[in-house]
Amino acid sequence: MEPCVLPRVFGYSVLIKTLVWRPLQRLIDFMSGSATGGLVLMGTAALAMVVANSPLGPAYFDALHVELGPLSVLHWINDGLMAIFFLLVGLEIKREFIDGELASNRLRILPGLAAFGGMAVPALIYLAINWNSGDAANGWAIPSATDIAFALGVAALLGSRVPASLKAFLAALAIIDDLGAVIIIAVFYTPGLDLLYLGLSAAVVAAMAVANRLGVRSLWPYLTLGVVLWICVHASGVHATLAGVATALCIPLRDGEGRLPSDGDCTHSPLLRLEHALHRLVPITVLPLFGFANAGISFAGLGVDAWLASTTLGVGLGLAVGKLVGVFGTSWLAVRLGWAEMPREASTVQLLGTALLCGIGFTMSLFIGMLAFPTHPELQDEAKLGILAGSVLAGLAGWLVLRTASKRAG
Repeated sequence: MEPCVLPRVFGYSVLIKTLVWRPLQRLIDFMSGSATGGLVLMGTAALAMVVANSPLGPAYFDALHVELGPLSVLHWINDGLMAIFFLLVGLEIKREFIDGELASNRLRILPGLAAFGGMAVPALIYLAINWNSGDAANGWAIPSATDIAFALGVAALLGSRVPASLKAFLAALAIIDDLGAVIIIAVFYTPGLDLLYLGLSAAVVAAMAVANRLGVRSLWPYLTLGVVLWICVHASGVHATLAGVATALCIPLRDGEGRLPSDGDCTHSPLLRLEHALHRLVPITVLPLFGFANAGISFAGLGVDAWLASTTLGVGLGLAVGKLVGVFGTSWLAVRLGWAEMPREASTVQLLGTALLCGIGFTMSLFIGMLAFPTHPELQDEAKLGILAGSVLAGLAGWLVLRTASKRAG
């Protein structure tokens, strides 16, 4: 029975649409917006810390380690649900590179250089602090990641005070940053490989690529094969979330006639249809669950030593200082040397504020921290402290600079 038939059978079609369906749609649209989505993620992270330090703390940590089949609850969230997040990341990367803010070399230069600087400098700062710290050195990539939801959420809260060109620059930079994070995870955080399952994974990807070439425009074959790919990738030793990216890159952007979508029309583009659906789903389900499961830190027994630990300082300074120096310094130098142009209607101070926002590294930084220290929970907690401190400092500083810059501009 079709979804619209049931209300009609009982004579409640108009009532249900008015009182339930339309308000629910508006609520989903509101909560999945860039600004609100970031606030929801921030709220769940704060709730996790409150719960972890309350009498419910032991139950919270125990629940995350309950086994459900082959994986614990925490691993189902981090390996399973986060594959959906990476699917969305992959869709955004493909769309931007084919028909978006990164569709030409001219458009890629400034955000590309800024993203490179914004990943390299934080990693160097972290390594400089943790060079002789044993296993802690494995966390060098933690401060290299920018949280696109948080950064764009803060920019969206400022509304028209941030030029549209700067928001586009920030989005493009974050997309390239995500691509860099995916490559880092694949290359540096894959401990061992099962060649049989790796070969099966390659065969599944090849099948999806053939479907694309044959003009298959239905999403279900790609999503079904994507589930099979997730199973194979998980068994291969590569982190299973990368199956989401590989699936996304195989889903066609063009319609059945080989034409790119125009004017935001996603009707005939499988990629845009799925991206639109995930943009409504991921910010209010996957990311809050991930934040709630991973941001909980018990402060019991954590003293000054934890806040001053090399891991905490490396991550915090990498995000708050390294991102600023890397993104702003590289962008400013590229503009001065004539390699790229300043975003339209944007001042140097506004570019500085945007570079500060890039220091918000919540989601991807937490994810890399989990991969960097799989058997060292104490290092994971120190990394979380650094992520929270660095991200809050960078976000507040970026918001204040952009707000002050907009007033001066006015």
